[in-house]
Amino acid sequence: MTGAARALKGRDGGVSEDRGVDQEGMAERTPWEIVLPDESATEDLGRFLAELLRPGDLVALSGGLGGGKTTLARALIREIVGDPDLDVPSPTFTLIQPYEAPGGQMVVHADLYRLRGSDELVELGFDEMTERAVALVEWPDRLPPRSGPTLAVDLALKPEFGEGARLARLIGGGGLGERLMRARALRALLDRTGWGEAIRTPMQGDASSRAYERLTNPDGARAVLMIAPPRPDGPPVRDGKPYSAIVKLAESVHAFVAVDRGLRALGLSAPRILGEDLEAGLLIIEDLGAEPVADPGGPRPERYAEAVKVLARLHGTALPGVLPVAEGKDHVLPPYDLEALLFEADLLPDWYAPHVAGTPLSPAARAAFTAAWTEALDGIQPERPTWTLRDYHSPNLIWLPDRDGLERIGIIDFQDAVLGHPAYDVASLLQDARVDASAEFELRLLGLYARERRLREPDFDMQGFARAYAVLAAQRATKIIGIFTRLDRRDGKPDYLAHLPRIEGYLARNLAHPALAGVRDWYQTHLPRLCPASA
Repeated sequence: MTGAARALKGRDGGVSEDRGVDQEGMAERTPWEIVLPDESATEDLGRFLAELLRPGDLVALSGGLGGGKTTLARALIREIVGDPDLDVPSPTFTLIQPYEAPGGQMVVHADLYRLRGSDELVELGFDEMTERAVALVEWPDRLPPRSGPTLAVDLALKPEFGEGARLARLIGGGGLGERLMRARALRALLDRTGWGEAIRTPMQGDASSRAYERLTNPDGARAVLMIAPPRPDGPPVRDGKPYSAIVKLAESVHAFVAVDRGLRALGLSAPRILGEDLEAGLLIIEDLGAEPVADPGGPRPERYAEAVKVLARLHGTALPGVLPVAEGKDHVLPPYDLEALLFEADLLPDWYAPHVAGTPLSPAARAAFTAAWTEALDGIQPERPTWTLRDYHSPNLIWLPDRDGLERIGIIDFQDAVLGHPAYDVASLLQDARVDASAEFELRLLGLYARERRLREPDFDMQGFARAYAVLAAQRATKIIGIFTRLDRRDGKPDYLAHLPRIEGYLARNLAHPALAGVRDWYQTHLPRLCPASA
């Protein structure tokens, strides 16, 4: 939808202001009124609305003669279809006119002025045609009652605002109101930070619900837009708590902002924050590029060495557990405690074991799994917890050759940081789920990490660290095996299964450590594929 980011720049007349977009239900009740001074502004509104609409949405377009309904409808349809010159006639006589957009998406334009009755809609197949399409309906009062996401748009001439001026009144319902208010917040953020004219290009996201876009201004400047609206609690899954609370996942962008500024204060290369709307969950951040630290064939040794040194620097520094977000707002890093680690490990018996064995584990086997992991994890609590970024691995590390020293490692995706053991992030890097790393390479970089730590802490306990490293690397591998299986079985993302053999190999390597004897016995008994008796 080229040009949609520029839509409505400077057009909001401010006739009705809603400052409380974070209040429950507010977006569904409060109209957004916009002064449209000329026809081009009405077209901008159509392009803007096209950006936020999804299949199944209904746009109820009303207003008197000359209000601009045809102008808005034409711009909206052209934007969705991706053809600025598309002929969009009024469907006054055909009643319904469908259009096909890229990717198989449909937009249906209906004019119900001549509708004789609801039976005629049935004959025309309106419900079937619009079930998976964006439906744009003029004279919507002639539709029978319906549920689902609806955007009511009323257009009226307002000569008091200027010749040819119109007033648009927008109200969202069925969940679309929240989307509308977020889109409004995004437009305001882009405009006030100088990115209102940027071309927005979707970027490949991660396994989370966040979305990312690359912003490119006419002068070539680039940034990254992060769209991460506050995440509501899911259903309780254990002891009355939702999954995110148990495993300590960030609920809003506040966590990203806090950790980002904390890393940058240490002289590390986290992206600068160029603009923010914390309540809407929108950030514009520095684009660090895409130069990798690993090749398809494996790690780039010199780049991995710098990434290890970054961790040694971080772990050798006394770090606070509370970080500022904005004036009067702090973020408390939660502890990566036994409850979280055990619950993450449980993802393997929850998802992977039934996938491999074809049947769930027995209650006795589940109890034995929990007991074995509790025993292994109980003995590795650090004397001084540190920031555990949790996803410190190749997809989230960017090589910055124009910078010096440790600043050459760009760090992204750290909003779920917790206070935990320093070994976790080292294991995350050296046993990367997407990169083949030999045991010899891993051992060499562990030695580098130990030397770097001892430069700062001569009494650094490498033996205790090695024990924690084996346990947490095994826990991480166990968790990821469960997550990647869940992404396939529940979310329809089978590509993640290609990484399972690599992660299974890492797990078998870790289980050889004596600290994991009980866990190893469990795997050999219940899932021997993951730990053959000879391993």
